Amino acid sequence: MTSVAGRLDAGGMRFALVVSRFNRFITDRLLEGAIDTLRRMGASEGDLTVLWVPGAMEIPALARTLARAAEHDAVVCLGAVIRGATPHFDHVCIAAVGGAAEVALEAEERGVVLTAGILTTENLEQAIERAGSKSGNKGSDAAMAAVEMVDLRRQLGRARPADGAPRAHP
Repeated sequence: MTSVAGRLDAGGMRFALVVSRFNRFITDRLLEGAIDTLRRMGASEGDLTVLWVPGAMEIPALARTLARAAEHDAVVCLGAVIRGATPHFDHVCIAAVGGAAEVALEAEERGVVLTAGILTTENLEQAIERAGSKSGNKGSDAAMAAVEMVDLRRQLGRARPADGAPRAHP
């Protein structure tokens, strides 16, 4: 039996972090967790690009643009959707999380990893818990998953080519 796992070494990897400004009190903490994790895993400052979007609904569109450009090894999506008094929450959650999942599959075809730390919580307390208190930091988790997946893709020979061009797959 062969077993292959990604290593948590971000040295030489390039990351785009797409972050929602809406609920910035929370998304700042997700971003801090992601950056801290990437640095501790060996990513250099010059290999991190932070891109701000207005809200969680805009995350998938910019993530798609970045995946198509294939200039980064991974795109890490960070946002926070907190339930309010209207059904708007449900629509935003579906658009943000579903959109990110759809873009992740497209990114895969271009040799780019996409991970998401997009919180969808019932209230502010739950968001705070997931942005660095009781439940850890989901930004950190998304960054760690990105590093592991990029390394795994490299081991399998399916990483983004050095010239940034999409990798042709049989």
